[in-house]
Amino acid sequence: MSKDALLAVPNVWKPELYKIQLDAPTPKPVLCERDDIMGPTRYGKEYHGTMDYKECEQMLKDKPDGSYLVRRSPGADNYYTLSLRFGQATKHFKIFYCPEKGHYLRENFKKFETVEEMVADGLVDFYMRLHAAPILKEMMSQTKKCYEQSPYMTLHRRKLRSLCKPSKLPMVQDSLESADTEIADDRDGGAKGADQEQFEKSDTHDNAYPEYEKQHAFKTHTFKGLNWCEFCANFLWGFTSQGVKCDDCGFMAHFKCSELVPAKCVPDLKRLRGIFGVDLTTLVTAHKCRIPFIVKKCVEEVENHGMLQEGIYRISGFADEIEALKMALDKDGEKADVSAQMYSNINVIAGVLKLYLRLLPVPLITFQSFPLFMESMREKSIGEQVIALRNAVKALPPAHLHCLKYILEHLNRIASHHTINKMNEHNLATVFAPTLIATPQHMTDLSQEISMLAALISHCHAIFL
Repeated sequence: MSKDALLAVPNVWKPELYKIQLDAPTPKPVLCERDDIMGPTRYGKEYHGTMDYKECEQMLKDKPDGSYLVRRSPGADNYYTLSLRFGQATKHFKIFYCPEKGHYLRENFKKFETVEEMVADGLVDFYMRLHAAPILKEMMSQTKKCYEQSPYMTLHRRKLRSLCKPSKLPMVQDSLESADTEIADDRDGGAKGADQEQFEKSDTHDNAYPEYEKQHAFKTHTFKGLNWCEFCANFLWGFTSQGVKCDDCGFMAHFKCSELVPAKCVPDLKRLRGIFGVDLTTLVTAHKCRIPFIVKKCVEEVENHGMLQEGIYRISGFADEIEALKMALDKDGEKADVSAQMYSNINVIAGVLKLYLRLLPVPLITFQSFPLFMESMREKSIGEQVIALRNAVKALPPAHLHCLKYILEHLNRIASHHTINKMNEHNLATVFAPTLIATPQHMTDLSQEISMLAALISHCHAIFL
């Protein structure tokens, strides 16, 4: 890239909020000079014993912003009081402590290891709302091309164009919350918008695998060092729980910005710990495939060497060999050897396939779509049941639909040899019902689920047109 081209690229990150945080006042504990006051060990010399708010305000009235002390209010039972100087006024807060959680203001608020960290985070929050209100208001009022112009799209546009199809974002509205007197608030100044425009038309790409929509797996995160929101480009301010981070792709955002991020998570293979217990949509998206490689490998081996095996899928393989193959697949992925030369007992391969499906966090027949499958069996005629099942499978996420179709067609081929392998549709459904459907452990009567699954196996070619 030429120097002129580099100069033409606009700045991705916005430094204003970071600069404002640098100017925020810092914690200044007001130390108690009396030696006869003994307080909880979690508090240091900033603890002043029992003190009412008038005496406290008198002590702090000439102190600079950021000055604070901890006291016990008269009559207080299960809490202490944090008194903090900010904006030429003294603010008072009930504070609590739990050894497992740390210091906090409320049960659903941020947790801190020390009172000083709590004060530092609160001072930044106060200072931001006081001095960054125009920036926060502008962030809230964004309405057009928020995601297309986000740092994430700017930095990963080519990758996302090849993996994501255009989609329209949902309308989301919000207004800037007014300032209050709560320290350690989870407000984050994220951006809200409405009626997001479509992605730019993607380049021609390989249609060998389908394009899935996948929600981000956002979790509250405490960022170390300096970090910026990948949606609005503004600084993630504060000292703890500054925002959220996607477990699957690493996308970082303010809490409210994360509500606007579309379902375009592109998982990073480096973040996936093996394949067992990984969400199906996450796995196929990360591997750019329609069917998980473990399912294809196991099905191919069973069809090559186990179609005529009596009791296939019903007879269990050796547990230690199944565990060894599971570990190999988690470690080596597609390079793992599942051939007959390596595992002569085909029941081991069949057992690993069942184990993989059983460990899916969301079962192949998802929780949301399961009632539709069961309702379809109330139809009187087989033809009506097939039509109802055809509608039920359409409610599945694409990854689940494709994988279920692949599995059912495989089981249909197994059942076609039932005179030899003794595994007809009902027998196969009996084995796979607890695997493909999320059933409570205490539930012992699966007759209805088995009948539904047997119908899926028998009529799969008519259901999946």
